[in-house]
Amino acid sequence: MRWTRSDWGLVVAALGLSLVGALLVYSATRREAGTAYLVRHLLNTALGLGLAVGVTRMGYQLLRALAPLLYLLSIGGLLLVLTPVGSTVNGSHSWIQLPGGFSVQPSEFAKVALCLGLAIILGERLDRGAEPDRRDLLVAGLVAAVPIGLVMLQPDLGSALVLGALAFGVVAVAGTPKRWLAAAVGLVVTGIVVALTTPVLSGYQRDRLTAFANPQADPQGIGYQTRQVRIAIGSGGWLGQGLFEGRQTQGGFIPYQQTDFVFSVAGEELGFLGAAGLLLLLGFVVLRAILVAARAQDAFGLLLGVGVAVWFVFQVFENVGMNLGLMPVTGLPLPFLSYGGSSMFACWIAIGLVNNAHLSSLRR
Repeated sequence: MRWTRSDWGLVVAALGLSLVGALLVYSATRREAGTAYLVRHLLNTALGLGLAVGVTRMGYQLLRALAPLLYLLSIGGLLLVLTPVGSTVNGSHSWIQLPGGFSVQPSEFAKVALCLGLAIILGERLDRGAEPDRRDLLVAGLVAAVPIGLVMLQPDLGSALVLGALAFGVVAVAGTPKRWLAAAVGLVVTGIVVALTTPVLSGYQRDRLTAFANPQADPQGIGYQTRQVRIAIGSGGWLGQGLFEGRQTQGGFIPYQQTDFVFSVAGEELGFLGAAGLLLLLGFVVLRAILVAARAQDAFGLLLGVGVAVWFVFQVFENVGMNLGLMPVTGLPLPFLSYGGSSMFACWIAIGLVNNAHLSSLRR
């Protein structure tokens, strides 16, 4: 009964995005690496789907009971990254290398943990029909500030912004007074100003922000990369140049195209209609999460669905925005579509959480 009553629209949409992502990743890497990235992306998708199944099978009360432990484990992973065990990729000390050529990015799993942690902290009072009091908000702020601060120490501005947006969305829906929300916005703005005006960010990340403000500032580095991305998307037209036929993509003009800039493959080879179709499918996933949140029978399910929805919306907006030159390059992957195991696993775990909340609402 659990499987027949699952939110299959949500699961099928996420699976469809992951499979289209496999084709885009293969198109961007096949000339240099053959099928290596394709096989890994499909393997990550299969493992992610397995994680979603495991989370769906987990009892709703057990999920709530494990939330504090999962949060603490994610904090442990973020702390471990800051030790010599962590490794630096593209100017961010965000990775833990594993045997066999695999790596883990704990900041991705921190998004899942923060969804669970905030839902637990703010849900109990909301179930009683009361607004969060000062103590609840201080605890929620601390729970959000710890992973955000640890991620900024890596430094990884993109993931920190996702965590901040996620926390703000959950706290707002929990009924927080407007004055507290305004204070939270002020803290976020202050944090961004501090990051931009002090040596918190690495030189590589600072170059990314400089290139956004002035693409000619680094014409052979980030400026070159973003310019090639815009050329690729602009040359796609309405219908695209055809899968595996994009001139920029197949010519290898865009570094790391399979990760940060996979959307440019869709824009060039599938065209405006194909890229818009992917955005509609991502929007459908977000809409399903919002509907599950709206139908939840308790505040935990409500806040969990909202957290996942805000996470996906902000990350899609930032990734697509940096592909279009409307947002600075922050290294955020496009959910389900970009190559990367940690991102894929975290996104599929989020699908499992939403599906678990969906099934719980049907049983009540």
